[in-house]
Amino acid sequence: MNSDTYMQSPVCLIENAQKGKLVINEEALQVLSNINETVVVVSVVGFYRTGNSYLMNRLAGKTHGFSLGSTVQSHTEGIWMWCMPHPKKHNHSLVLLDTDGLGDIEKGDQKNDCWIFSLAVLLSSTFVYNSVGTIDQYAKEAIHFISNLTELIKVKSNEGDDDDDDEELDLLKISPAFVWTVRDFTLELKIDGQDVTADDYLNYGLQLKKGISRKVMEYNQPRECIRNYFRSHKCFVFVQPMASSNLNQVETLLESQLDPKFVDICHEFCQYIYLESEPKTIKGGHRINGRKLAILAKTYIEIIGSGMVPCIENAVSSMTKIENTAALKDGLAHYKQQIDLMVKVPSETEELAKMHTLCQKEAIDLFVRRSFNDQDQAHFKQMVAYVQMYYLELCDKNEAASMEACTNLLETLSTEIEEKLREGFYAWPGGYQVYEEDCQKMILQFHSTPGKGNKAEEALNKFMKLKTPEADSVLQADKMLTDKDKELAAEQQRAAEVEQVAKAQEEAVKTLEKMRNNEKVFYEESVEHLKLKMEEEKENLQREQKIALESKLKEQNKLAKKEFQMKAEMMEEQIKSLRKQQESAGTSTNWEMVAKAVQGVVDTVLNFYSSHKTMKLLSKK
Repeated sequence: MNSDTYMQSPVCLIENAQKGKLVINEEALQVLSNINETVVVVSVVGFYRTGNSYLMNRLAGKTHGFSLGSTVQSHTEGIWMWCMPHPKKHNHSLVLLDTDGLGDIEKGDQKNDCWIFSLAVLLSSTFVYNSVGTIDQYAKEAIHFISNLTELIKVKSNEGDDDDDDEELDLLKISPAFVWTVRDFTLELKIDGQDVTADDYLNYGLQLKKGISRKVMEYNQPRECIRNYFRSHKCFVFVQPMASSNLNQVETLLESQLDPKFVDICHEFCQYIYLESEPKTIKGGHRINGRKLAILAKTYIEIIGSGMVPCIENAVSSMTKIENTAALKDGLAHYKQQIDLMVKVPSETEELAKMHTLCQKEAIDLFVRRSFNDQDQAHFKQMVAYVQMYYLELCDKNEAASMEACTNLLETLSTEIEEKLREGFYAWPGGYQVYEEDCQKMILQFHSTPGKGNKAEEALNKFMKLKTPEADSVLQADKMLTDKDKELAAEQQRAAEVEQVAKAQEEAVKTLEKMRNNEKVFYEESVEHLKLKMEEEKENLQREQKIALESKLKEQNKLAKKEFQMKAEMMEEQIKSLRKQQESAGTSTNWEMVAKAVQGVVDTVLNFYSSHKTMKLLSKK
């Protein structure tokens, strides 16, 4: 993380404004947008005054930061953010989100609580639900908010395309891991007289009841939401940090003054979050950075503000368009800036092509690194086309500059001949031969002068045509030559002009051929770029499918052990669907289609260029 994105303290990312309206903090959004590293996003949600902020400060490695407060008044309003370098993962940033305490009596707005809860789920890769006492005490309240996720979050824009199982699977692929932290736990971890782990305790609290009565279904449905809508489940139980009379001083005390068991579980909790929390991903398994997370946050707030339900598919599509458009803009701007700095017109074709190839490669690299999920490589093809068109414009500028430079050079070199003509130096018997010798010396000097660019022969051809009347005049004035000599000399002069025209055309053909060869190299490199990019996206998709499949298999095993055979069989259908998707994600990419897509762009541009040049040549004949 860059030093300018390192935060010494948290800032409010999403503010609870008047009348429960959620407003994005543009300053905080900019801080998040400056993070180009992959982000691991951990959010904590719980009822107010249950120690949410204390857990987040521990994750930040600080005793102060997120406001704890020491009264019954909630100190966190909205969602506060703290960004920092990830303590365990290189080139990753840890983004901590501390949310407004649920059930704040001063706020008195359960709808606002639901939106805060939903935003924490949407934005995080690990979702921490914090409660006090026992799971049973807060299970009903937690389950209420999680049950509402189906009403407050849409996965697809068109619900008619998929059934409920597909919707559930799609949500599972992008859902965060679920961690339940139980504070001030005073009971023994025992079930039916047997010692159990905290995870066993969570599974026990979320176990389903048998039966199909309305009461049983109402009991099971929200617990199934927790099981089905989060990719993994983990539980930590914390003893009280100290004597209850001193709880409001917990942030000011040293670890040595806290209960060692509390300190140990805090350390275990932090290490689990550091090591097990995955980067934030979106559909397709794409890992996102702070800039993309900022776009998602702003998009969700705008949708909620409009009175609509956030749709993950639409938000991701919007982010994809923004990112790919920005990648296109940045790549093209880089190409223009670099080639304008490196190329001095007039330049030789080889030098110009060399600089173009280098700058083009850098621009494509920049684009490919930032872009993602570029459907049908639409933005990539635009990138290629824009770069090529700018290059053709530069080629035209280079040719114009070359023509001007060559014309000025020829006028300068011919000054001495012009002076001799004015003085009548060639107006004597044998003067034409001297004139021809001077002209050849001038042409040799012209050819030996560097920095003329790629229009030397064409400029010389035009110059010789302009001098034809002058040469005829000197030839006719030479009384030493017979009529036959003059006719032969005139024929040689016309042959020289024809030869020069051929040289000019050959020069243009070679220029075009060199460009075609360079574009062939670019085409091959571009296909390799796309192969690497699409292989990366295929790996992301496979990872997404694998995580979802493993989650479903775990839940199926738990249900099978509890003899919930019907539910386990229903889950088997989902597992089959996931395996089929995983197989599809692992199939080889159709590189022929990719190659044709790139070749189509290159051919279009080069055909335009070829036609452009052909028209120029024909117009000069």
